[in-house]
Amino acid sequence: MRVQRLFRQARIPLLCSALALGSAIFPGCAKSAGPDPDKPLVFRMGIVDGETSPVYAGARDIAENVERNTDGKIKIVVVTGGALGDERGSVELCSQGDLDIASAANSVLTNWIPEMSILDQAYLWETEEQAHAAEEKLGVHVIGYLESGFRDTFTTTPVTTPEEFAGIKIRTMQNPYHMAAFESFGAMPTAMAYNEVFTALQQGTIDAAENAVSNCLSNGYYEVTKDVVFTKHAFTYIPVMMSDKSWNMIPEDLRKPFEEGVREGCIAQRQYLKETNEEAIEELKKKGVTFHDIDTSVLKEKYQAAAKAKGFTFDPEWQAAVDEVLREHPAPSEE
Repeated sequence: MRVQRLFRQARIPLLCSALALGSAIFPGCAKSAGPDPDKPLVFRMGIVDGETSPVYAGARDIAENVERNTDGKIKIVVVTGGALGDERGSVELCSQGDLDIASAANSVLTNWIPEMSILDQAYLWETEEQAHAAEEKLGVHVIGYLESGFRDTFTTTPVTTPEEFAGIKIRTMQNPYHMAAFESFGAMPTAMAYNEVFTALQQGTIDAAENAVSNCLSNGYYEVTKDVVFTKHAFTYIPVMMSDKSWNMIPEDLRKPFEEGVREGCIAQRQYLKETNEEAIEELKKKGVTFHDIDTSVLKEKYQAAAKAKGFTFDPEWQAAVDEVLREHPAPSEE
């Protein structure tokens, strides 16, 4: 399919230039000319999330499934909590040959694949089905796709209509499309380090932040943000990447079971994420947080008008691929 072809084209700059990864630094893997048939291949996988996160649950499943599917001949050690650096840092470690499998949000990967910025647009997808349809067509070694899903907005004052975004100071990622979206809503987006968000909310430096709902609970934002609005303004993928060098160490007869183990783990992570968000909503309600629906069609129109005014354009082939997904998987309101 078209999206798959595009990601295969992107493989050269991503893997040969940015992710010229070495194999894991375990005996029998890093230095040898080939794998020892009497020892399992051991690969390290870095994630920034902790062991209570749905991302870790998915990574754990990937490791378990791969080991089972390969009869213990391939093992994955999951290194959590950003112990190998933040997302960009782990990718850079990979480029130095110190990591086999890296994970990073699609926004981070635009540093190496600029065409991927098309996935950062606000209201690109309206349903998880659309997001997953694109995900399933993507190729590279990107061996799989974990996700943090749709992002919502946490505020210190209620926002129940698009007009009430006017003047709201909100922390966003350093992402021109996310920032343009909130500007179009009338808000004042500002980029800051993720670990500074709680204090900024507490001190009134900002009025709002945005992320998956479960982050409002896990990061304690509910202590100062008593309102959550379901903006569903962006969808975040977390591609799982593997080096060509490490991939080539996998014997031909184990590649398919390896890929299947990764795929199974990624699919399971979707359910972990859904359950985590649902549980977070119930827990947050108990803690006095109020949830608000909002007319996202108005927000989408505002963003699209701003994007047109700013002249946002994307690689024609990637745009055509996105359009193909939208045609094949229309949102319910478009049917």
